[in-house]
Amino acid sequence: MRLSLFALLISLVLALPALAADAWETIAPGGETSCALGTPYTFHARRADPEKVVVFFNGGGACWAGQTCDPSVDPTTYVPSAQMGHNDPRTHKGIFDLDNPANPVGDWSMVFVSYCTGDVHLGGIDRAYTKPDGSEITIRHRGHANAHAALNWMKENFGSAKEILVAGSSAGAIASPIYAGVVAKTHPDARVRHLGDGAGGYGAENVSTTLEAWDLSNSLPDWAIGQNMEKGFTGLYLNAIAAFPDIPFAQYDAAHDRVQIQFAQALGGSAELLPQLMENRQTIATAAASFRSYTARGAEHTILRAPYLYSYSVNGTVFKDWLGELVSGDAPETITCAETGCDAALE
Repeated sequence: MRLSLFALLISLVLALPALAADAWETIAPGGETSCALGTPYTFHARRADPEKVVVFFNGGGACWAGQTCDPSVDPTTYVPSAQMGHNDPRTHKGIFDLDNPANPVGDWSMVFVSYCTGDVHLGGIDRAYTKPDGSEITIRHRGHANAHAALNWMKENFGSAKEILVAGSSAGAIASPIYAGVVAKTHPDARVRHLGDGAGGYGAENVSTTLEAWDLSNSLPDWAIGQNMEKGFTGLYLNAIAAFPDIPFAQYDAAHDRVQIQFAQALGGSAELLPQLMENRQTIATAAASFRSYTARGAEHTILRAPYLYSYSVNGTVFKDWLGELVSGDAPETITCAETGCDAALE
């Protein structure tokens, strides 16, 4: 596999703006938590309205073999440390632009679940991989422990929440339907909504290899394993929908998301994202009438952390307004660039 495919991802991850004014606290939960290379795990929280909470699962690539997990390979395919700027919400815009009066969740409390384990927040194993030079490296796929540490803190501090948005970008979007179900169980009196950002286009090709590397069969909840897993990451949605039919699930993707295409190719998939994305959308919509999606033009990867959250528009619907409907409890329309052409310029 040519790791040069991931150069753009890493440049996006590391080329970040300076920290903004502090509105966040950093929590180091300890215990079984860890980042991939054994460094400490931390996550972030912002206290605002205690009855409205966003829990956000950050992205940052993935690793599943010696070639992809070797931190000396440049560029790497995953973020291995919680202390990197990419894992600080103050470096991001989008929903983390707390000074923007147009922010649909600007007055909500937030839990920012950092990501540094290469296992889409779901792994539950320390695994030894053989690197290209023949030596071994042990990666701590502790995504499950890290995520649950953040969710436990959320339950202790925002246990009276009435409105909860479970969201994730990129790798965090893959895990987001599972954690929407987990949050629904731990907050039974809250209205839980979901949004996966920038991971809807993966097929099932070779996904089983990554799931086995991360030992998901032993870390996922009972309701999330078995049935539908042959459908890859889309199967996580189907199992969550079956277990939690009252949660309105939603997705955002760009039709030609270059990072999804790169990872899809690394997993043995196609360079044509849109057909697979539309097939996945239809599969989920068939299982859940409440499912909604927003498919934008272009190749930009994810939107929830980006400044263009406030300006991207498809068929006259600005994504910021679509998100506002979602979090307000209304059911927004499904928006797709396919109606007017996904290769056209962004509005």
